[in-house]
This record gives sequence, C-alpha cells and structure tokens, in this order.
Amino acid sequence: MKALQSFGYGTSLGPFPVVVWFGLAALLLMIVAATIAGLKKQVPAFRKVSVRAHRALAGAGIVLALVHLVLGLSTYL
Repeated sequence: MKALQSFGYGTSLGPFPVVVWFGLAALLLMIVAATIAGLKKQVPAFRKVSVRAHRALAGAGIVLALVHLVLGLSTYL
C-alpha cells in the first residue's frame, strides 16, 4: 500500500497529486458520455456518435474512477 500511496499522492504531474488528475479525468469522461446521451436528439453532431463509442467513454470513466478510489483509499489502509 505504501507504493500506491506514494504514487497517488506524489506530485509527478504538475502541482496536483496523481489522484486528483485521475479524478478529474474520470469526471470529464463521465460528463462527456452523459452529454452525448442527453443531447443526442438536439445536437445533430451527436447523432453520428455510435453506441460503441459512448459505452467506451463511459467504461473508461468507470475504470478511472475505480483507480481514483483505490489511490484515495490507499492512505487509510
């Protein structure tokens, strides 16, 4: 767990720890997937996005959120 904690809270990617960047990336992917699903009828460009791409974005967001969770919990374990 010390390795996860060291990686997650190290500042190797700028001023913020890695755990923050993973959380922001997961949030962004989930917002994009939800926007595609919610505005598909109103925005013509979103109609061209396939269901496979939408599911891939959502799946990547879930995976990043789980990594974010593990890195965040590594402090307490």
